[in-house]
Amino acid sequence: MPKTNAVRILEASALAFRLVEYPVDEDDLSAPAVADKIGLPAEQVFKTLAVRGDRTGPFLVCIPGNAELSFKKAAAATGNKSVEMLPLKELEPLTGYLRGGCSPVGTRKRLPVFLDEAAQLFPEISVSAGIRGLQMILSPGDLLSAVRLGNLSAEWADLV
Repeated sequence: MPKTNAVRILEASALAFRLVEYPVDEDDLSAPAVADKIGLPAEQVFKTLAVRGDRTGPFLVCIPGNAELSFKKAAAATGNKSVEMLPLKELEPLTGYLRGGCSPVGTRKRLPVFLDEAAQLFPEISVSAGIRGLQMILSPGDLLSAVRLGNLSAEWADLV
């Protein structure tokens, strides 16, 4: 199984997690497609989006796979007046990860991470392990702890 920064951080921690591999369809990298392949409901598979705030600069949000990010709520939660999606060309240099494989854990640059409050409804959620075709499953609280091991901060937020 491939070792990504996210996997290395989790393996070095005392946090409980498991990895699930799935076949990648380059034509459909969506969270609902991933959810279908790993056997979880889409609302339990969280997608990681890179966003830029007008005041804070780049940050990551993790939202349920079946939801859309509310830019208004993201701005309010992060102290920005407005936010926008980070251009795709900036994703890999900033995070070290590709679209469809961006993990909130172990990014190249230290970025704040905001996890949607809906994650607290589940004992476990799934997020990318840092590469297409690999998901990590862990408790929402442990995800925030893992993010804090390698990043600046991790907080709950109302994002959808």
